[in-house]
Amino acid sequence: MQPDFSKGLLTTVVVDAATKDVLMVAWMNQESYQKTLTSGQTWFWSRSRKCLWHKGETSGNTQDVIDLTLDCDLDTLLVTVNPHGPACHTGNRTCFFNPVREG
Repeated sequence: MQPDFSKGLLTTVVVDAATKDVLMVAWMNQESYQKTLTSGQTWFWSRSRKCLWHKGETSGNTQDVIDLTLDCDLDTLLVTVNPHGPACHTGNRTCFFNPVREG
C-alpha cells in the first residue's frame, strides 16, 4: 500500500511501541515519508517553517520506526516508534498533556 499524497500532506500519528501512548501528531509529505522509510527514523514536514525536519535532529530525541500503518482512505499514517527521549518540544514525553476537563 502507498499513501495518497494527492492532498499534499498526510496526518501522521506517532505512537510509542512499548506503552501505546500517542506521542505526537505531525505531517508528512512524500519526501519526508521516503526519508522515514529509508532512514528508519521519523521525518516530517514543518508547516510553519515550510521545510523537512528530522525528529530529534537538534534535541537528540529521535524516534526509531517500528511499524507504519495506513488508514482505510490511505491519507492518515500511524507510526509506531521506539522514542529516544520526549516527543514534545516542551520536554514532555507526549504532546498530549493538557486536559480539557479535570476529573
